[in-house]
Amino acid sequence: MTTQEPSLQGYKKKLGKLEALTENPTHYCQGCEHGELTRLIASAIENLGIRERTVMIDSVGCSVLAFDYFNVDHVQSPHGRAPAIATGLKRVRPELVVYTVQGDGDTLAIGLLEVMYAAIRGEPISVFLVNNAIYGMTGGQMAPTTIQGQVTSTTPYGRDTVFTGLPVDGSKLLSSIDGSAYVKRVSLAIAEIETPRGKSYSIKNILDAKQAIENAFKVQMMGGFSFVECLSSCWVNWHLPIMEAKRFVNDRLIKQYPLGTYKDKFGIEKK
Repeated sequence: MTTQEPSLQGYKKKLGKLEALTENPTHYCQGCEHGELTRLIASAIENLGIRERTVMIDSVGCSVLAFDYFNVDHVQSPHGRAPAIATGLKRVRPELVVYTVQGDGDTLAIGLLEVMYAAIRGEPISVFLVNNAIYGMTGGQMAPTTIQGQVTSTTPYGRDTVFTGLPVDGSKLLSSIDGSAYVKRVSLAIAEIETPRGKSYSIKNILDAKQAIENAFKVQMMGGFSFVECLSSCWVNWHLPIMEAKRFVNDRLIKQYPLGTYKDKFGIEKK
């Protein structure tokens, strides 16, 4: 007989079963939106019935162990090269659905040319970018997306864009490329809202992200390059409590990186 946690007395834990997920627990930090994205992608794969022909290209970063979590085929790529590996696989096996999950450093620093040229060529792949404005796996250094004044391990007094240049806006950049078909920025952080009964939490952003992920796969299957940027927190490297980190996403990151559809060449959001 096991003793339930006091906070769960009278309740039964139930984890939904998705064929696109393994039963392995993730290694992500508690409160990190990487776990949310994992489930949203798996849900999209399930809803579209594409698991048997889906391949994930694993990048280098916080998502490097994703092969343990997604019950699909996987190929491990070198740092920043996931879009190139995805391109090669998709050209050899065009019937497959190929996607990457990458961090902002992996995508917009060492891998910037890879994702840009995949968009320029209009490669029918899907790229999911987790933008937490920092290098999460390697110690919290400044990333291309770190905003003005943000403290990191390499900018202890806050990022000074006079010396480091301006943050890179991946969605704006890729939407300006003719070859891209679907570019959208979403947030995976819950938002606090005030109600007549007090403080509550909205998951509207997460529901929007869920639909954007499905749309990205649909656009790929229609023959287009799709890119979904997901704003996320990193409370460990931001040195903030979990809920305060989520407020930082809603109060600061979204102002720097506005949410919305930046490109929808096929009109997928109207269908």
